[in-house]
Amino acid sequence: MTDRTGALPLRRLVVLRHAKSAWPVDVTDHERPLAPRGRRDAPAAGRALAEADCLPDLALCSTALRARQTWDLAAAQWGTPPPVRTDRRLYAATPAGLLAVVREVPAEVGTLLVIGHNPGLEELVLALAGDGLDDNLERVRTKFPTAAIAVLSWHGSTWRALGPAGALLTSVMVPRGAKK
Repeated sequence: MTDRTGALPLRRLVVLRHAKSAWPVDVTDHERPLAPRGRRDAPAAGRALAEADCLPDLALCSTALRARQTWDLAAAQWGTPPPVRTDRRLYAATPAGLLAVVREVPAEVGTLLVIGHNPGLEELVLALAGDGLDDNLERVRTKFPTAAIAVLSWHGSTWRALGPAGALLTSVMVPRGAKK
């Protein structure tokens, strides 16, 4: 749907790398939990999204334990979290695989949150960002650490229309929780 000016709706893709994970012995990569720092940083990520007025209409989350825990702790910071869909395809996904999942999102979703893993998320952000505000592109190129958030904005009628260099990287945040 377009507004009265004929402009396509503004959409935001919010990319959240899972918070810091632990490396317990005899645990598969998929089942690694958050480390103590990750349990502090994930709620900080949720607060940062709320403070930036960047709450999603829908969240897509990797099935990996550390990603699901990141979602749970971040979303607990909001009054009413949006629906979340876990998707195995987001685990260890390539940028092309991530974009394929994003393109399946219904058109009525204006702000989408994707929680997953590097290097795929970092590469997706860089592929989609045709430009960036301030030094955001350089920040992502330098490092996209755990619990990092990138916000990409673009105008489009559907998520299927999102493509390489089609968005503006408007924000990069790396929230950190305080040690107790």
